Amino acid sequence: MDACHALIVDDEADIRELIEMTLLPMGVTCLPAETLSEARVLLKRQTFNLCITDLRLPDGSGLDLVAHIQKQHPNLPVAVITAHGNMEIAVEALKLGAFDFVSKPFELSVLRDMVATALRLSRGNDDSSANRPTLLGQSATMAEVRALIAKLARSQAPILISGESGTGKELAARLIHLSGPRADQPFVPVNCGAIPEHLMESEFFGYKKGSFTGATQDKGGLFQAARGGTLFLDEVADLPMPMQVKLLRAIQERAVRPVGAQAEVPIDVRVLSASHKELTALVQSGAFRQDLFYRLNVIEMRMPSLRAHPEDIPELAEAILERLSRQSGLPRARLAPSALMALRTYAFPGNIRELENILERAFTLCEEGIIQGADLLLPAAAEPTSLRPSPLGPPVLVADEVPNGPSVAPASGSFEPRTMPILQPSVRNLEGYLEQIERAAILRALEETRYNKTAAAEKLGISFRALRYRLKKLGLD
Repeated sequence: MDACHALIVDDEADIRELIEMTLLPMGVTCLPAETLSEARVLLKRQTFNLCITDLRLPDGSGLDLVAHIQKQHPNLPVAVITAHGNMEIAVEALKLGAFDFVSKPFELSVLRDMVATALRLSRGNDDSSANRPTLLGQSATMAEVRALIAKLARSQAPILISGESGTGKELAARLIHLSGPRADQPFVPVNCGAIPEHLMESEFFGYKKGSFTGATQDKGGLFQAARGGTLFLDEVADLPMPMQVKLLRAIQERAVRPVGAQAEVPIDVRVLSASHKELTALVQSGAFRQDLFYRLNVIEMRMPSLRAHPEDIPELAEAILERLSRQSGLPRARLAPSALMALRTYAFPGNIRELENILERAFTLCEEGIIQGADLLLPAAAEPTSLRPSPLGPPVLVADEVPNGPSVAPASGSFEPRTMPILQPSVRNLEGYLEQIERAAILRALEETRYNKTAAAEKLGISFRALRYRLKKLGLD
């Protein structure tokens, strides 16, 4: 292992000695400084892999040193020692660019974990990026996003990723994880709206054997599963209020208490969160805790809508079509000029996820491997709606007549689909419901044609290629 040097800035000799004794077995040589001025002199003389500084120094604040290092030595990770419970100062340090913080009196295991993570960051991430997901797009907008991801990956600060649905918030979180010092540790994504409220505490924090009926053995939670890595809380706005309180404590204390346990368990986890809802509005309405919002939103990253960088649509479309071809085993489809023009002028209220859905549908409908504009079946933007009386009940919202043919959605991204009569009861899983209908129709056509796929495709009004794709997708081939 290469020799590592750490600058320890604290006016208390016993704290400096404790840190030095803790880091020495890790192969880290510590150089002490009692004041801010001494630290600046040492930074000029010596190259360091890590800096740990107290907040209160005889000639200034540790925050001043954080700002100085960010300006003069931007690649040097600096951690701050804070007083117990002083989270406001810790958050301020993170916003100034501190790598991480540790509170007095600190657990030695927490200190070692923090230093190990900082040293990985200092040495750089040597992992191969061959299988790493990429953020496509050559526009200036996406270049800014990639630069911000690279910067955020060097910090351990909690990050709130905001943006509309379908903009790639989870991909951004995964790239932040893979670009940072925790890349070789777990990345654990969790959809906060998908966990039943009565199971949330045990799912997040785990439980001890015998803590409730059915708990036949100890089980770790999501925080334990992400130990040393990153926990990604998707749709964090859907957390119920009691769980928000418990999550706040876990983030502040860096410890969790499994259900049925007598003591808290320290955790080493970086928390990233995302929501398509405006958390500031939820805070104002009382639906989301303000203190939790400030803990999660130390740094905010907003993912741009697809409308903000339409010049990237051709590259995104090509990548999606290549993936569809690889998954289906069918020849790769190409976009006709009319289709490309229609995509570039469509507003995409569902962003990249909607682009994927549109192209998957067009991939199955197109003939001879060329997607025409008509194959996209882009939703028509509705004209202004009006209330019309219904003889059978209360007024019904009906869209005015929409001319045939594709039309361009408003630039603002608002989208009002044409109203249609509801022929079936409402369903909770539309995609699964439609797959059942599609599966039944295909099986019926196959039975009626004695499983002659060519005849079945003709009976269904689709091409043989489209039928092959659908059979593969539904697991019927």
